[in-house]
Amino acid sequence: MRRIVSRPACHAALLTALLVGAVGCGEPDAFKVSEACGTKVDPDLIGQLLPSGKELKTKDTFSEPKQPRCEFEIDGQEVVGLRGDVVEPFIKPLEVNERTMRRLGNPKPADVGDGATIADHAAMAVQACTYKGEKSQYVLVIDGVENPKDTAERRRILEEFLRSQLPVAMQAEGCRP
Repeated sequence: MRRIVSRPACHAALLTALLVGAVGCGEPDAFKVSEACGTKVDPDLIGQLLPSGKELKTKDTFSEPKQPRCEFEIDGQEVVGLRGDVVEPFIKPLEVNERTMRRLGNPKPADVGDGATIADHAAMAVQACTYKGEKSQYVLVIDGVENPKDTAERRRILEEFLRSQLPVAMQAEGCRP
């Protein structure tokens, strides 16, 4: 009788060890962030752009009206920055930041807003808008992006993030198309 009882217990222990080991070997779940810089963000998109880790903090940094800023910090290290700017209509943000985008890797134009640039580790989009009755532009930038590791996939997600976040960020800042 003792032998019959010990076999199922042994099988259960082995199965548990295998399941725990399988869970421990997999990739950690992406962080789920639903708000950053005072605006809603798509948790699936931003989560794919953040590295894995144990603790995520988002903090507003130097934010003021017309210039929301926030940083994503994982395990005590700043990893990804997100910022918006309401700027004068005569400023050409894509041209002004061309050198920076080149430094961030192989910038290419993208069809987002009135213009966008996607680099290997950053992205920027510009959209004309009206802010407090004045013609303006809204500029959305995300930088410091290292994930996913596959550059083509990272660039695709960056473009998708800009496409979804630009209208949300503009609306939150009161910049109407």
